[in-house]
Amino acid sequence: MKRLKSKGGEHDNPIYDSTLDEPPFYEETNFSNGDHRTVRPSVVSAFGHDTLDRVPNIDFYRNAGSVSGHRAVRPSLQELHDVFQTNGAISVPETVEDDGEGSDGTPSDDLESGVPTDTNKGPTKFGWIRGVLVRCMLNIWGVMLFIRLSWIFGQAGWGLGIVVIALSCVVTTITALSMSAICTNGVVRGGGAYYLISRSLGPEFGGSIGLIFAFANAVAVSMYVVGFAETVVELLKDNAALMVDEINDIRIIGCITVVLLLGISLAGMEWEAKAQIVLLFILLAAIVNVFVGTFIPATDQKKAIGIFNYQSNIFLENFTPDFRENENFFTVFAIFFPAATGILAGANISGDLRDPQGAIPKGTLLAILITGITYLGVALCVSAAVVRDATGNITDLITPGMECNGTAVAACELGYNFSSCAVEKCEFGSMNTNQVMTMVSGFGPLIIAGTFSATLSSALASLVSAPKVFQALCKDNIYKILHFFAKGHGKNNEPIRGYILTFIISVAFILIGDLNAIAPIISNFFLASYALINFSCFHASWAKSPGWRPAYKFYNMWLSLLGALLCCVVMFVINWWAALLTYAIEILLYIYVTVKKPDVNWGSSTQAVTFVSAVNNAMSLSGVDDHVKNFRPQILALTGAARARPALLDLAHSFSKNYGLCLTCEVFVGPRSEALEEMNAGMEKNQLWLRKTNRKAFYAAVACDSFREGTASLLQASGLGRMKPNTLMIGFQRNWRTAGREAVQSYVGVLHDAFDFDYGTVIVRMGEGLDVSHFVEAEEEMLNAAKEQQALDNDMMSNGGKAKGMFRKSKKLSKPVLTTRVSVCGPLPQQVAKMNEKLLEASAQFQKKQPKGTIDVWWLFDDGGLTLLLPYILTTRKKWKDSKLRIFIAGQPGRCEQDEQEMKSLLQKFRINCTDINVIDNIHIQPRADSWKKLEDMIEPFCLHEGSKDRAQAEAMRKDHPWKITDEELSSFEEKTNLQIRLNEVLREHSKSANLIIVSMPIARKSVSDFLYMAWLDILTKDLPPTLLIRGNHKSVLTFYS
Repeated sequence: MKRLKSKGGEHDNPIYDSTLDEPPFYEETNFSNGDHRTVRPSVVSAFGHDTLDRVPNIDFYRNAGSVSGHRAVRPSLQELHDVFQTNGAISVPETVEDDGEGSDGTPSDDLESGVPTDTNKGPTKFGWIRGVLVRCMLNIWGVMLFIRLSWIFGQAGWGLGIVVIALSCVVTTITALSMSAICTNGVVRGGGAYYLISRSLGPEFGGSIGLIFAFANAVAVSMYVVGFAETVVELLKDNAALMVDEINDIRIIGCITVVLLLGISLAGMEWEAKAQIVLLFILLAAIVNVFVGTFIPATDQKKAIGIFNYQSNIFLENFTPDFRENENFFTVFAIFFPAATGILAGANISGDLRDPQGAIPKGTLLAILITGITYLGVALCVSAAVVRDATGNITDLITPGMECNGTAVAACELGYNFSSCAVEKCEFGSMNTNQVMTMVSGFGPLIIAGTFSATLSSALASLVSAPKVFQALCKDNIYKILHFFAKGHGKNNEPIRGYILTFIISVAFILIGDLNAIAPIISNFFLASYALINFSCFHASWAKSPGWRPAYKFYNMWLSLLGALLCCVVMFVINWWAALLTYAIEILLYIYVTVKKPDVNWGSSTQAVTFVSAVNNAMSLSGVDDHVKNFRPQILALTGAARARPALLDLAHSFSKNYGLCLTCEVFVGPRSEALEEMNAGMEKNQLWLRKTNRKAFYAAVACDSFREGTASLLQASGLGRMKPNTLMIGFQRNWRTAGREAVQSYVGVLHDAFDFDYGTVIVRMGEGLDVSHFVEAEEEMLNAAKEQQALDNDMMSNGGKAKGMFRKSKKLSKPVLTTRVSVCGPLPQQVAKMNEKLLEASAQFQKKQPKGTIDVWWLFDDGGLTLLLPYILTTRKKWKDSKLRIFIAGQPGRCEQDEQEMKSLLQKFRINCTDINVIDNIHIQPRADSWKKLEDMIEPFCLHEGSKDRAQAEAMRKDHPWKITDEELSSFEEKTNLQIRLNEVLREHSKSANLIIVSMPIARKSVSDFLYMAWLDILTKDLPPTLLIRGNHKSVLTFYS
């Protein structure tokens, strides 16, 4: 290669274009809003020469297409492999048209695929502080902080109170660690906990918990609003301004509050975020106010209501628990735990975060730390300064000489006599009023404002979270009836419909009006969500999938499992019937989603574990020797395309059902380059069809130069370990007389190969035939034409809307349509159309329940029992339950009764119930002349007729036509030929009305010419109902030993 020296003294490649150091960019302007986007078309100069290969690029790894409607694609291996064979005449597109759907058929919304967001026009996105930290802190600093915390520490004492807070923090911290691992294992879209669980464990778990989690958030709104309303009602009560009564006032104020919160939410995320910041400052001021109040010297009035400055005796007295009114540790924990559920407030708006992977772990864990310390600090300060009971009477002082004992020792030592509280309930003290924090603080109204702030911020966060999670669930279309709520509005795709639904649920629970009744229900719903988040992390780690690579490393799979178990235990500890109800709802929803089988594929850890389990089971099975008791037919059915021979596939599926292996196989014959392209295109399509039609079978295909070579490859290489096929099923070649020598030799060669490879063999013959591939092709042509017409109509419609073309896409075409439109060129002759209709009807014969009748089994030769086992298996299937077995055997004249008794005894030992046993003792007689004539007419074109020639001519004829049937061969196999003809006569005499006939198949000896053997099979099964020719591999598949 000629090299030129550059100005710098170095050699340059003349092909190398220095202007391509930075790959060229071009603009595409096909956005609906007229925006432009730069697109990188190719990378050709990085290696100094033109190449179709592409350097690594993020655009090749996106799940779905870009907003522009195009998807970046790398050249396929086939394109790169073939490019030089085609002399470079191959064009690889940089982008392909995207239909707006992912591989699962659902609308694509890949977060990374969008146009760079214009901050002035695009949706609002939050960082980790405003989006996660602030939201989590505000949600955790909820109704408990100012209303219930003093009561909890009064009941449990600060000793067990610390345990309550610590246990809650342990559960939430483990969950946060698991959540951090999951959300850093790939791009996180909107949906929060639902998204994390569904993408990790699959739609079954995600769909069940998503509905419960969204509902729990909606109910949490009512819980926080009821807390707010309780505070307001306390103020009204103190000022004698109740509207009706306490419980109804709570309901009225709660409903009004939810309406106002709904208005803020509907205004948009930006307004909601601003409101949260204002509430945060108020809340922080209120918390500081509590600490300040504990240092202000207590007045006599404060002491009378049980509030003193820090006193060691009060602190020590409040250490031990004093559970009252049927409360215990677990009920107190149940009341407190909902405060900890705020850890998901940031994750629930994951779709509105700039960087969910970085923001969620950092913000959530820091929020747990800050709020945990705050709860402990406030609770311990109050425990050191407030007694449990106080009368509020400034004159209840200790008289000189009075001993301090009983329940109010600390107050007594400080000069106050609150002993009357042991007899009747007092109004003050940490056990008796929810306004302790207000009384302790330096400025009471600020605590009231803080209470309002804490409750309203938590309610607002839950009111935003519930619709967001619910919208994500509805977008995935797992519950089709709920898809109405998937629609969003505005630049932030706000779930307005979800807001309205959440509002209705919240109002319904507010009408309960009792915070203690709501809290345990919320606890169980959120704990169920936490349990599945932890289990998701454990499950993904345990599966050891290469795709599990979380960026967050500070997690442990066993710690996650412990967290999941801890959540489940706590659910029962809090409220056993609520836990059972939660599990029941989850299981029912799980079953519903499993039965509906949503068409999604998220690469869940459930799939990974299933794969690992399958490999392990296959490995363990390979170490176990086969045993006759465990024999089951493993079918390799040569159906061609999965839809090409439905009757053959249905019979194969009836044998294997859900309990054995069934492979539906196709051999692509022709040049490899062409065959491979067709084969690869059909692999996924055929397997998908099998799954959608509920056929428990696998599709396999090979590309070979000949049908026999391809089948031999399948017979030898199919299966895995012990999971290998042992029985070949193939349709009878009806056109063997016109197919040509190579086709017949190939077909009979397949049977020889099956016997050589130790396979049992089943040949299926139906009078109308098996192959309906021409119908399938016609249907596909019609569907393609309909799609093209639909696309054309869509292009012609300027304003969108429904197409009005003459073709409509139809998933199911009726038989008459297929029958009359097999030929796209024009209508078929009436006779051909009628034959096609009969063929279609026959092809579906084994899909429906069989009428009352018989399965006639002609067990003429002992092949190990396969000829008897297969029809017995059929009788165990629902479709064949009305078909009774009839056994026919060949017997010697004069001993029919003895032969019948021997067969009956054998069947009883095999535990096969069959009382209709027929002994045929006239098989040995000569067939009728007209039957012989039919055989002679069959084989006439393939007979050599060398007997009338001299020896030299005969040898020359044999040499020129070695495949033809010689006179010598006919003579040698005359008895066997007579047997096949006679058997057909007997079969037509005894089994003409059977639902199915099963006959022992004559062995294809290698010394028999192919055409003679085909004539045997043809004459044996001619003019009969559906017939199976079966020959086992002469190894026992039945046993009478236990």
